[in-house]
Amino acid sequence: MPTPPRFDHQPLTPTAFLQRAAQVFPDRVGVVDGERRLTWQAFLERCMKLAGALAAAGIAPGDRVAVLAPNTELLLAAHYAVPFAGAVLVALNTRITSADVAYILEHAGATLLIHDDSLAGVAAEAQALATHRLRLWRAGGKADEVEALIAQAAPYRRPVEDERSLLAIDYTSGTTGQPKGVMYHHRGAYLQALAMAMHMRLDSDSVYLWTLPMFHCNGWCFPWAVTATGARHLCLPRVEAAAIWRHLRESGVTHFCAAPTLLTMTAWDPDARRLERSLRIATGGAPPTPALLQRLADLGMDITHLYGLTETYGPSAICEWRSEWNARSASEQARLKARQGVCNVIGEPLRVVDAEGADVPADAKTMGEIAIRGNNVMLGYYRDEDATRRACPDGWFRTGDLGVMHADGYVELRDRAKDIIISGGENIASVEVEQAMTHHPAVLEVAVVAGPDEKWGEVPVAFVTLKTGASASERELIEHVRGRLAHFKAPRRVVFGPLPKTSTGKIQKKVLRDRLR
Repeated sequence: MPTPPRFDHQPLTPTAFLQRAAQVFPDRVGVVDGERRLTWQAFLERCMKLAGALAAAGIAPGDRVAVLAPNTELLLAAHYAVPFAGAVLVALNTRITSADVAYILEHAGATLLIHDDSLAGVAAEAQALATHRLRLWRAGGKADEVEALIAQAAPYRRPVEDERSLLAIDYTSGTTGQPKGVMYHHRGAYLQALAMAMHMRLDSDSVYLWTLPMFHCNGWCFPWAVTATGARHLCLPRVEAAAIWRHLRESGVTHFCAAPTLLTMTAWDPDARRLERSLRIATGGAPPTPALLQRLADLGMDITHLYGLTETYGPSAICEWRSEWNARSASEQARLKARQGVCNVIGEPLRVVDAEGADVPADAKTMGEIAIRGNNVMLGYYRDEDATRRACPDGWFRTGDLGVMHADGYVELRDRAKDIIISGGENIASVEVEQAMTHHPAVLEVAVVAGPDEKWGEVPVAFVTLKTGASASERELIEHVRGRLAHFKAPRRVVFGPLPKTSTGKIQKKVLRDRLR
């Protein structure tokens, strides 16, 4: 007798969330991009037709399809259409050079690049640099090939048979070498999306503003998380403080995610006003300073601190807030919120380990490397087994971040391993110095890095951006830090001016170190 089909198992894939949204909320507007407003049913049909266009063009299961676009409906649709076609999504950073784009396309083996009209020049240059056959599809503008292909295509959706099959390849920033391709599977993205939806308390009445780049860790899996709850995607192709505040006032925004640098820009914008409704924000990429957390609280914004990497589908840890902490002072609450926290709801408990892989004492003092494992950790680095083995030597992914474990099980990041300053044999955590300096009322942003020194080997140097209209001298800021920390931890120099940042809002400390050298 033949074995009957299984009724107790269905391979997990985050694209299933769109099918459910279209079934439960077919007539609700699910996606807004400028003047374009799409109901969930219309968005599903559009994604399936784009998948049909890919299949008709010869894109086979497992083929890599790259997309170069800002936070538009095109990139959001690609998070469903490319997997519907059975292909692998490669979402590209919109701020890297055409040479970097060409390298990633070649490394990933992408044969098709779908690009926004605004990035046609970069796409054409990358195609010219590519050593393999590469087709371009343009979206938007007068020659909108993608729109024409969607209009002609038949809907298509290929079922997912293996939930651990490749869904996407996300490339690291490559600040210490060539970018590495991080492999995501369907199961991990599905579970991570549910974790984000739960922790951020998204529901069908939520409006999510796309300030976080969708190309960055697939937008921390929020392209699928927002859809899972039937909330509304509000696309924002250009991230500017004025545009953010306009949407906060006029578009009913309830949620957004951003790096601390973008939050700093937004919180101290001249248009910043306390909102009358609740606004939930998630931040990650660097520890938010207590000063920033206090400012956001003053604006009525409820912020959640998340922590993760490209290798962990974005946020793998959350600073889970406990209601008993509400009785603490404002400064103490800010200090608690600045911690990276505990594993998210689908993860394994975080560890902080020494060089031999043993757990360090949970004394909030002994530093070690943060180690992670679970369903929301990558399959590995694409075409780089050696790097995968080095990153995961014993079944735990080593993050390269140094931190301490508190007695309550919460992890606190102290520094990137490469950012620790060793001055006269003493270890100085740049994060600790930065947090001390941001308590000065004139300081908007600060980055502390190691500068060469003949006597001590290296010493802390602070790069500072002051708030608009504020003033402070180098000596004043140094003395301010000395009043809070041991004198050897205080910066020896202060350099004023804007800070270099990545496309995801992270301060580029490598650039600052290179300037000092």
